[in-house]
Amino acid sequence: MTAQNPKRPWYREPWVWLIIALPMTAVIASMFTIYKAVSTADGLVVDDYYKRGKAINRDLARDAAAVRYQLKAGIDFDLRDNRVQIRLESAAVALPATLTFSLLHPTQAGYDQVLVLQHGGDGVYEGAIDEVGRGNWYLQLEADDWRLSGSMRIPQTETTVLMPMDVAG
Repeated sequence: MTAQNPKRPWYREPWVWLIIALPMTAVIASMFTIYKAVSTADGLVVDDYYKRGKAINRDLARDAAAVRYQLKAGIDFDLRDNRVQIRLESAAVALPATLTFSLLHPTQAGYDQVLVLQHGGDGVYEGAIDEVGRGNWYLQLEADDWRLSGSMRIPQTETTVLMPMDVAG
């Protein structure tokens, strides 16, 4: 007496589908990864890295000038009206007529904003900004011969204060 097991077709066997599903998952994931790599820009890669490296000493001299001028800046954002107000103080130099204010995203250069702010009197500079997303941001405030830099988290809970870093130490 022989027992007869009816033979099922291969596509009705669960083990076959498990063996096919594992490599298929890897193929689909790799195709998604290739799509993301091709369709997004490398925001952290700079084409002129050598020129940027040479400019570091010039930037350090601008930071040292901010220390000499005893500069201090308070920055407030009004995110409802998309405005920025900067109060600049200096004990050693007259305040410039215009400032360049840069709001820089740490990883995506497409979100960076550079504004030229006019002096409105009493050390106050104001200007309009584009909509700013939540997260960490780098700030740069600069005139012809000095620069203040720092970072902040948006939304801010209090005035962000930029003070020069002592680059001599």
